Amino acid sequence: MLYAGPSLFGFLIGFILGTRIKEDEELRFPLSSYIVILIAAILMAWQLGPFPYYHDLPLASGFIAAFIGIIAGRIIRG
Repeated sequence: MLYAGPSLFGFLIGFILGTRIKEDEELRFPLSSYIVILIAAILMAWQLGPFPYYHDLPLASGFIAAFIGIIAGRIIRG
């Protein structure tokens, strides 16, 4: 069972944060940097584990949703 609360709020906060990140002309990230950051985020979510008393995934679903929200906000409004 996937709990919607942490995932929804994590995505929402990540999306808002992603819309606020400004692109600098001299600082550009290639696609490979986003892939490395995604792998690091998954490893960090694995180490965090689920929120206490949740038994949905072995990952921190709110953390993964926040990362996806940052990338989505960056693509849509960046």
